Amino acid sequence: MRSEDWDAKFAASEPLFSDAPNQFVAAELADAPPGTALDVAAGQGRNAVWLAEQGWRVTAVDFSPVGLSRAEALAAERAVDLNLVRADVTGWQPPAAAFDLVLVAYLQIPHAELVPVLRAVAGAVAPGGSLLVVGHDRDNLTHGTGGPQDEGVLYTVDLVSGALDALRVHRAEQVTRTVPTDDGHRTAIDTLVMATTP
Repeated sequence: MRSEDWDAKFAASEPLFSDAPNQFVAAELADAPPGTALDVAAGQGRNAVWLAEQGWRVTAVDFSPVGLSRAEALAAERAVDLNLVRADVTGWQPPAAAFDLVLVAYLQIPHAELVPVLRAVAGAVAPGGSLLVVGHDRDNLTHGTGGPQDEGVLYTVDLVSGALDALRVHRAEQVTRTVPTDDGHRTAIDTLVMATTP
């Protein structure tokens, strides 16, 4: 999608997603010692702001000015600072070995674009640092609920892990979320991969 498409999505709601961090981001990183963090395709900043609240020094990158404006407002509301960068992550080159944590959460783009992004951001992980990737899994199409309905932008454990061959993968699996629906609750299936520098 174009940045204008996300601008329209973000501008149409208050907010498009919850202001709370993604449950897997919070669960995986709650006990991590804070340092420098990069939130790739940060959207409206819910994960970036939560990281900042935990003491991280966060750079949040997104191509939507509306999303970044929302992130800035949320950070101000929560009394934390973010370094906001407007850039299309499919062409943006992060600084090498600069971040103790790199987060890629629900960047659902075609695989031919996703793999180079993952390889680029893997290079931004500092020695001893970590990369957390979470996103809608391909099996969600047939066995889950919600999320994109285009298989070409959905994750698999093998796809994500294979793009991170410069790192040491410690966890790579499908995980499930409970999603409220009009008729109760249903289950969504995600991919989660955690890796560190060798």
